[in-house]
Amino acid sequence: MSRHLITSALPYINGIKHLGNMVGSMLPADVYSRYLRQRGHDVLYICATDEHGTPAELAAKEAGLSVAEFCAQAHDTQKAIYDGFQLAFDYFGRSSSQQNVEITQHFARKLKENGFIEERAIRQVFSVADDRFLPDRYIVGTCPHCGYDKARGDQCENCTRVLDPTDLLEARSAISGSSELEVRETRHLFLLQSKLQGEVEKWIDRVGDEWPQLASSIARKWLTEGLHDRAITRDLEWGVPVPADTWPELAAEGKVFYVWFDAPIEYIGATKEWSDLDPANRDWKSWWYEPEGAADVRYTEFMGKDNVPFHTVMFPATELGVREPWKKVDYVKAFNWLNYYGGKFSTSQRRGVFTHDALEILPADYWRYFMMANAPESDDTSFTWEHFTATVNKDLADTLGNFVNRVLSFSRKRFGDDVPAGAAAGPAEAKLGEEIAALLAEYEGHMEALSFRKAAASLRALWSAGNSYLEEKAPWLEIKTDPEAAALTLRTAMNLIHLYSVVSEPFIPSSATAMRSAFALGDDTATWVTPEQARALDTVPAGTAFTVPPVLFAKITDEDLEAYRERFGGADEA
Repeated sequence: MSRHLITSALPYINGIKHLGNMVGSMLPADVYSRYLRQRGHDVLYICATDEHGTPAELAAKEAGLSVAEFCAQAHDTQKAIYDGFQLAFDYFGRSSSQQNVEITQHFARKLKENGFIEERAIRQVFSVADDRFLPDRYIVGTCPHCGYDKARGDQCENCTRVLDPTDLLEARSAISGSSELEVRETRHLFLLQSKLQGEVEKWIDRVGDEWPQLASSIARKWLTEGLHDRAITRDLEWGVPVPADTWPELAAEGKVFYVWFDAPIEYIGATKEWSDLDPANRDWKSWWYEPEGAADVRYTEFMGKDNVPFHTVMFPATELGVREPWKKVDYVKAFNWLNYYGGKFSTSQRRGVFTHDALEILPADYWRYFMMANAPESDDTSFTWEHFTATVNKDLADTLGNFVNRVLSFSRKRFGDDVPAGAAAGPAEAKLGEEIAALLAEYEGHMEALSFRKAAASLRALWSAGNSYLEEKAPWLEIKTDPEAAALTLRTAMNLIHLYSVVSEPFIPSSATAMRSAFALGDDTATWVTPEQARALDTVPAGTAFTVPPVLFAKITDEDLEAYRERFGGADEA
């Protein structure tokens, strides 16, 4: 058994997330965490709401709430949705926690002590209409690189280029919309990334070759362009305050740390939040601080491609500069975009399917399976209602759901409420067992490699193997001439159902539980299937009582499809 630390990019607090956010970080992290737990590993899956920065202030202002009230409510709302998607976080924290404040300030003090933070006078955008300096996200305008007219002052949502507010064309205040902007002098703290470039390069040379090309290429592109010193404080009312014992003048001015400085530190902060709930049995430092045990921890991060630079360059530079042995990421699983009919999902423009709406119309497993089977790993992928409907109906309803229902219903009708005994396994069952064992090994290989689309295809192949066996044996014909043979076929198929309930758990946990619960096996858990069990297909013995569960997956009708297109838009609206 090994120890696995897993984090997914922190969802911003400002608004409910869309399916693209879900498939690009939290959902694959959950699928992987579930798989590792089933294999017997010690897993800690940490996430949190990212609550600092201008998005929180702007959203609170729009909602007519204080930022603290807004963030508390929004955190609970988001957590309820993630519970609805069955995301099995070990802990889901908040970047505004006191633990994150303390650790962030500790990092800042150490960076200053080691010569990697300095105070500089800079010229910053000041809004005359708002009578305040504007942090980067309070400024919107046209991206000078791609021409996108809603770019923010820190990053263009369209081309993902990192920006400074003064780069924007036709800049205006996000608060008032005023273009009456001036550039005035103020003072901020800068992280001297340029002094850490060589150390970051050596670290990436050591670990980056193992990463997917998407993650490693983005990191190396940033390093090739050169790391620049970056301001890590902002003029905001909400955030981790600059510690007064180290920078009294800036603290007196109300400076707070830049959200992208404290947000990655919240992975550590949230782990301490988790630990502080049960300090006698939880040691947060053993996961994060290598001299105290974290050397045996494998750390995997999940994120969309826009988050890669911060996690593979900026945060590692911070950790290196602290000169303490904090755990750094071993594997970065980055994702491309999930688009909506070829156009981008957009939180700000409300384009696409949002997570609360998704759960309102269909159970979580429908969405979990579709998103992972079409995860944007090697390139951008596109959500369409037509593709979603075809996938649900073919894979979930026909291939898996129909198999479960017809096997259990037919067996109960012909043999009663217990698994029938019938004949001993024969050549067809031996052949099936070898096929299942081979497909299971293939599935495991893809899961170990974090190749989720391939893993979903292998899972689908496992389901299809059961259908092929059933069609070949045709128990509805066997029953007429050889009831013992029919009973064997059904008993074997029931064992397949139980196997499916175990191996499908990472993708469709609710449906997997329903399949397992059909059999009266006592304290039956989703412990992983061994190759021997896959070949023998005898986990559910004859005489085991069973029930027929409700239909696992209802088909999406033409009327449903039309209603979804009308409500959310289709190709014409994208």
